[in-house]
Amino acid sequence: MHTLKRIFLVAAGSLSLALAILGIFLPLLPTTPFLLLSAACYVRSSERLYQWLITHKQLGPYIRNYREGNGIPLKAKVVGVATLWGSMLFTIFFVVPLIPVKILLACIGSYFTWFILKQKTLEKTVEVGDSL
Repeated sequence: MHTLKRIFLVAAGSLSLALAILGIFLPLLPTTPFLLLSAACYVRSSERLYQWLITHKQLGPYIRNYREGNGIPLKAKVVGVATLWGSMLFTIFFVVPLIPVKILLACIGSYFTWFILKQKTLEKTVEVGDSL
């Protein structure tokens, strides 16, 4: 069972990583949450993949900034909340017929909106050698 769990976590982390990479190029996919999910899956299943991810030149800073409390980029917050509410509202109005479930979904969406927005917003910094 341990091996099956490890395989599942590596697969889930890899799928999440693929979505995160797509999110860099597609405005509707949030990069940071998918990278954080990948890191969470990898840290529980493969130390090698986890180390590769957090030390990656382009992807690692997303995770390190969140872990070190520097915050989440504003774009990730906006896209995350917009995607959350787009899917929630679609589900509430077109998928779920039960009023109590609709209310529950709205409460869940509100909680995660609050959670995303309460996170510190990552301030852009100019590194030595970067042009303004």
